[in-house]
Amino acid sequence: MTLYIDPPTWPGHGRLWSHLVSDASYAELHAFAEALGVPRRAFERDHYDLPAHRYADAVSAGALEVSSREVVRLLHGAGLRRRKGSYGSGTGAQPRSS
Repeated sequence: MTLYIDPPTWPGHGRLWSHLVSDASYAELHAFAEALGVPRRAFERDHYDLPAHRYADAVSAGALEVSSREVVRLLHGAGLRRRKGSYGSGTGAQPRSS
């Protein structure tokens, strides 16, 4: 199981946020997030948003630190990238085959 996290550089709601992703499956991502105690509502399309204060927790649990650009590359490479308005947004469903 390999999960990836980018640095907490994304502003929102008065905080900085990281993106937690899997390059294998949404099931793997959800299981990792659940083990960390991250609520499902933090899942957005193809990643979990983690506040900066949870970054070290994710890394300690095994998430690999990568750049934001690498997060997007990994999602595309795995076929797990979902843009806004895409199929199954926020549901944890698998993407459609093309």
